[in-house]
Amino acid sequence: MRGANLRGSGVVRIILLAVLSSLCAIAAAAQSAELVTAEGVIKARDGDIMIVQTSESPNLRVLLTSDTEVGQVQGVLQVRRKEMSMAALIPGLTVSVEGKHNDGGELVATSVSFKGNDLERAEAIQAGLHENQAQTEQNKQAIEEHDSHLQQQHQRISANKAAIDAAAARFGELDDYYILDEATVYFENGKVQVEQQYIPQLLGLAEKASSINGYVIEVKGYASEVGSKALNQQLSEDRAGNVTNILVQQGHVALTRILAPAAMGESRQIETGDKETEQAENRRVVVRVLQNKAIAGLR
Repeated sequence: MRGANLRGSGVVRIILLAVLSSLCAIAAAAQSAELVTAEGVIKARDGDIMIVQTSESPNLRVLLTSDTEVGQVQGVLQVRRKEMSMAALIPGLTVSVEGKHNDGGELVATSVSFKGNDLERAEAIQAGLHENQAQTEQNKQAIEEHDSHLQQQHQRISANKAAIDAAAARFGELDDYYILDEATVYFENGKVQVEQQYIPQLLGLAEKASSINGYVIEVKGYASEVGSKALNQQLSEDRAGNVTNILVQQGHVALTRILAPAAMGESRQIETGDKETEQAENRRVVVRVLQNKAIAGLR
């Protein structure tokens, strides 16, 4: 009888140990599936993958899905939320991400939110950096040409070239993209519809982009100074939107590959010295295929 009791106690201990082990496994699984929040700045976008720099991680991989909710918080207390497109998630934007980690260590986002003024700031940075880099390259080329023809001013030119190189290095740190291709679509005065002659060029641009790793497409609309500023702002927005629609609907470019279309209004006017020519040049949409340097470095 005593031996039977001992054997019974051993069985009970084994059962209790098995139950405790199962409870620990369930608790660990539940903990791994807990909802987490991460705040930081978007460093790069590659379709549905977003690289976010947080205080805990310099390269947090965030996975965007069709169920991810993107919103802009508004109001003094930041309690109102406006639904936004994933195209608004551009590098330089400060975001708050909620989600759960998958087996690969990625944070699968259930929601991404940001403040309206943060989006405006990120768009301004993106718009300005590409223009600054292009101007820097033009200045550098001009100095190199002068260096070959003006040997008597070699010392002054060398100093200027060093300054330009330093500026180029600074812009290189800020600018996250290579510009791989570009197309410009022009419009008649007051018109926003894309003329048929530009559609093959846009579709060719979309096809070329599809073969590039880590690409995004930037679309910026402009208007001439004819008419009111408010009207020209709307014209530039509608023009950029119509070009974007062609890229998405006919070029089959995913929305996650297109940066939020920028309406530049009357800013950055092109000057030719001839009023009529200037107005025609400024009624335009500039489309650029960009390759993200950070994504390219991670692959």
